[in-house]
Amino acid sequence: MALVMVLGAITVLTVFLTELQEETSTELSAALADRDALRAEYYAKSAVNLSRMLIASEPSVSTAIGPMLAIVGIKGKFQVPVWKFTDMFLGPFNAQLAAGEGSAAPPEAAGEGSAAGKNLGLTGGGRFELKIVDEDSKINVNRAADDVGGISDQIAVGNQLLSLMSDAQYNMLFEERDGDGQFSDRATICSALIDWADPGDQTFACDATPNAPSSTGAEDSFYQTVGLSYQRKNAPFDSVDELRLVRGMNDDFWATFVDPDPSNPDKRVLTVWGSRKQKVNVSSANALTLLRLTCTADFVDIATTPLCSDVNQQTAFLTVASLVQSMTGGLLFPTPKDYVDAMTQKAGSSLGGMLGQQFKAMGVEAVKFKPNVTKSLGNKTSFLSIYADGIVPGNKRETRVRVHAVVDLTGATKLPDPANDPKDPAQPSTPPTPETYEQQVRSNPAGTIIYYRID
Repeated sequence: MALVMVLGAITVLTVFLTELQEETSTELSAALADRDALRAEYYAKSAVNLSRMLIASEPSVSTAIGPMLAIVGIKGKFQVPVWKFTDMFLGPFNAQLAAGEGSAAPPEAAGEGSAAGKNLGLTGGGRFELKIVDEDSKINVNRAADDVGGISDQIAVGNQLLSLMSDAQYNMLFEERDGDGQFSDRATICSALIDWADPGDQTFACDATPNAPSSTGAEDSFYQTVGLSYQRKNAPFDSVDELRLVRGMNDDFWATFVDPDPSNPDKRVLTVWGSRKQKVNVSSANALTLLRLTCTADFVDIATTPLCSDVNQQTAFLTVASLVQSMTGGLLFPTPKDYVDAMTQKAGSSLGGMLGQQFKAMGVEAVKFKPNVTKSLGNKTSFLSIYADGIVPGNKRETRVRVHAVVDLTGATKLPDPANDPKDPAQPSTPPTPETYEQQVRSNPAGTIIYYRID
């Protein structure tokens, strides 16, 4: 009887201790997860702040490098995309690069340099991954929300959207049922995207023909008819994710036209951030955006432009453009004139002329643009997306927190040099004081954050 009682007590204690250990382990894992998530969030926030510091230095870098680039034939007023070289400039602040991981430098040399510097590297074993994307280099759907500029902005966006969806390889997407179970052609999806942001109550007609009507009548109640719990917004998009609410949007359409590769935001073609009078930045636009921009009804006669219908020429253009961008850090056409010279294959010693000859050698025929094309193009960046991932490695898992911030550089002032500032009471050779530096930062050289999201 005593043996049975002892065995019973041991069994009860074993169950109790097992449950207590499991509960304690669960609470410890939850606490560690919260701790790592908080650390990862602040790593990401630090990356955003460092990025804004790098962006604020762009005017000074462009001024210093401009004369050197002119020697190699890159002339004109343009911005040097310093945000394309975050690993080079911000690597010492990152634990991954400071430790020599993924870099050519030996760990000992990189670690010694970081240890010798002040406020370099990250403690605690974490790191960040950073990507800065130029939103001005994409098709801005929110231009259709401008009721001041008139119908021309909506027509421009509509033509760009039609060009994006025009290739025959996408026919299957419009022959099957869309995300709402309906059959929608290209013009219907294009009109839906514009009508969502358009403040008016008339259905926009996405039609690239010269005599196309501006409207096909009053907007209908489609969203309520198919059982959705919302109506057209008739106001600008607040984020790219809001595009998912538009009729006809499904995963296939999203992955094809909106965000082909979530791990690489540079491949995204559409945006909702930018000036309503935005000119597409040809100096940092990706190859696909440049191709679709070239084959827009506002720029060329699509029917007589071989590049817009010949798959082989399109493949050759994308290959050459992507290769040059990878070699130059993303800078393809420094100015709109270089873009026009390259696409028209104008002979000359400029960068555009040399690229044009490369296109010609690959079988791409010259493009004949309509007049005043350069008025719709630019090479200035005013809106940048910062994608910062804070990463904390664990025993059996890795904690990631992403911060996505969009910075508006419109009106941002150049970061002054305190050594040359006549208003600075300090001597030219004296480093800036904390008070002087605070006055400089308050001049908002890093722009204004207009979108901020933590995932």
